[in-house]
Amino acid sequence: MINTSIPLRFRYTRLSAVIKLMVAAPLCLLGEQALAVKVVDGQKGPDFFDVVPGSHTDSYIVQRGGTLNVMPGGVTREIRATGASTLNMDAGRVDSYSALDAAILLHQSNATISNSRITSHSKGGMDLSRSLSQDIGSEAIVSNSQITGATYGATVTAFSHLQLLNGSTLTGGSQEGLKLMGGKATVVGSNITGATHGVTMTREHRTVKESPVLILEGSRVEGLSGPAILVNQDITAEIDVNNGSTLIGGNGNMLELTNGGDANMRVNRSALNGNILVGTDSALDLSLDGAFMNGDVINNGGSASVGLNNGSVLTGRLENVDTLAINSDATWVMVDDQHVGDLLLAGGNVKFGDTGTFYKLDVDNLSGNGTFVMSADFATLTGDFLNVTGTSSGDHQLLIASTGADPLSEDRLHVVHTEDGGAKFSLVGERVDVGTYSYSLVDDNEGKDWLLDPGSKVISPSTNSVLALANAAPSVLYGEMTNLRTRMGELRHSDGQSTGLWSRAYGNKFEVNNSDKGMQYNQTQRGFTLGADVPLTGGDGQWLAGFMAGHSTSDLDLSRGSKATVDSYYVGGYATWLDAESGLYFDGVLKFNRLHNESDVAMSDGKKAKGNYTQNAVTASAEVGRNIKLDDGYFVEPYGQLATAIIQRQSYELDNGLQAEGARTASVVGKLGVTAGRDIQLDSGSVLQPYLRTAVAHEFNQSNKVSVNGNSFNNDLSGSRVEMAAGIAMAVSKNWKVHADVERSMGKSIDQPWGVNMGLRYDF
Repeated sequence: MINTSIPLRFRYTRLSAVIKLMVAAPLCLLGEQALAVKVVDGQKGPDFFDVVPGSHTDSYIVQRGGTLNVMPGGVTREIRATGASTLNMDAGRVDSYSALDAAILLHQSNATISNSRITSHSKGGMDLSRSLSQDIGSEAIVSNSQITGATYGATVTAFSHLQLLNGSTLTGGSQEGLKLMGGKATVVGSNITGATHGVTMTREHRTVKESPVLILEGSRVEGLSGPAILVNQDITAEIDVNNGSTLIGGNGNMLELTNGGDANMRVNRSALNGNILVGTDSALDLSLDGAFMNGDVINNGGSASVGLNNGSVLTGRLENVDTLAINSDATWVMVDDQHVGDLLLAGGNVKFGDTGTFYKLDVDNLSGNGTFVMSADFATLTGDFLNVTGTSSGDHQLLIASTGADPLSEDRLHVVHTEDGGAKFSLVGERVDVGTYSYSLVDDNEGKDWLLDPGSKVISPSTNSVLALANAAPSVLYGEMTNLRTRMGELRHSDGQSTGLWSRAYGNKFEVNNSDKGMQYNQTQRGFTLGADVPLTGGDGQWLAGFMAGHSTSDLDLSRGSKATVDSYYVGGYATWLDAESGLYFDGVLKFNRLHNESDVAMSDGKKAKGNYTQNAVTASAEVGRNIKLDDGYFVEPYGQLATAIIQRQSYELDNGLQAEGARTASVVGKLGVTAGRDIQLDSGSVLQPYLRTAVAHEFNQSNKVSVNGNSFNNDLSGSRVEMAAGIAMAVSKNWKVHADVERSMGKSIDQPWGVNMGLRYDF
């Protein structure tokens, strides 16, 4: 128990001054170590005294408005300032061996102390006191200084104010570091350490109701064997822990409330580790604002109210907490099964521990709107559970952890029960991903019970990424081939008889929508090809053979924020036959690819799942047609093409555990089309060839099997599409030819909103 009569010894009278002089006088007879007591009296003689380097080590009594200045290098014994006196100390030192009072006693007086060291070898470091009959306290501003007491560090009575600033330290050698007896302390960038408690907050006297106040700004309070802060007796302590402050209790408790002591504690932008213990007949009102706290709030017979605000995170047990308010994206992280009286949510979150540990939360009354972060094991149909036994209201969301593994049962999983059915619940993102499929939340029993229902399943984003990558490969391969047939105009301008170098830059966009599979994505491709060809002397002399190499990147924009990428590297050869007299031509291409595939899946709980694999592919096409010349340079060119692609089978795993396996993919596309254009001779000698092209293409292959977690899917995108294109080829000179082309296609499952390629050829 704190001795509430202690402040009486700070009452100043003439008699007390005489007694102190009588006690100190014998010390003057102790030879070389004798102490002198000097009195600075504001009403007699000079009202100030300067302690300078080289002064004797004296004790000072400053009274009745006097001023004591301890200059840099000055050293004193104990100092007692009373009756509106002033102490100024800069770079000085106090060394006290008094067993009666603290090293510095301020009684209704003021002190400004900087860059100094104050030590008591027998008693406390500093006392700030007043007369009980007056509401006038003391004030001390301590900056970049050390205060060390053999017992306690400092005491502050009602109406008094201690400021510890700029790296100051306050230490209690055998007791608390700071005792706030109804007084106030502001601690900025400083440390308080007590052998028992860091700070004790209590009443000054049974007749004084003034509450102690502690404000911490970027500071540290530590109790070496007890709590960081102890609130004792029937007062309401005001505690602010701000801006990176820390509380450390040697017994694991950052705050203890005992003997009816109450506290309003506000934590702002600070990270705390430790428990809060609320004793019998005590009350706690805890508010976290942008703060992080790891520890338990334990109510042993008192009352406790906790508020979390502005992104605060509280991790720990809440035992017998009457009211918990979680607001503005703040989070309470449970560490075991819990019970809360009133749970009020205003954009806050409750997290049921780490994924894979399942807890139950019992709530008497639920209101507002918030998010419950939960996890579940669909293999065993167990998971976190919210149980509201009283009233419930508001709209709440469940964020349930996703998994790449499939459930072993088609049974529904019970996740929420409310006794009255008043609150509404939904899933973040509307579904939860469980392996191959995603499930929705359904209500049962008139809204009292909420369950995850496998009967509502659709393919999950992870599955969608697997199917999309398997389906994207043919589009990648064919997109790289389109730039080859568009060079026909260039070849005719040189009659196919010249050795040439050429390059192409191209881009394509495909929109895939297979409603039968629930698969939907957009694919954007960009790439380039370099090639060289030479005329062949054998045969009828109308053959051209060439070699090409290139690279393309295809970005897949999948649903719900998922994406994938296909990087393709390829080499190939081609042969072209042109008959200038009849206009007939043949074009054959053989191309080999190395595909690097990566998927980046955004799951329903906001986490990412990734996977990658490589595969080889081969593509071949054969095209025949005839260029028919008409009057005035016009021409039409009907053609037919057959193309096929074979892609190596793949087997890989996403890092969420989802297993994917695709059979060897094949594609066979037939195409019939016609090109119409005109060769325009320009005055400069150049030849300009604008043209239009249309075609009908059909994908014949109807079976491309893909397995996801053992579930088989037929990645079938067979069907017809219509293609339209416009382009221009130009023979700029005898050696230089340029080309540009745009196209669009529409089909049952695949649309191509745009495709563009541009090229350049040089003939030797």
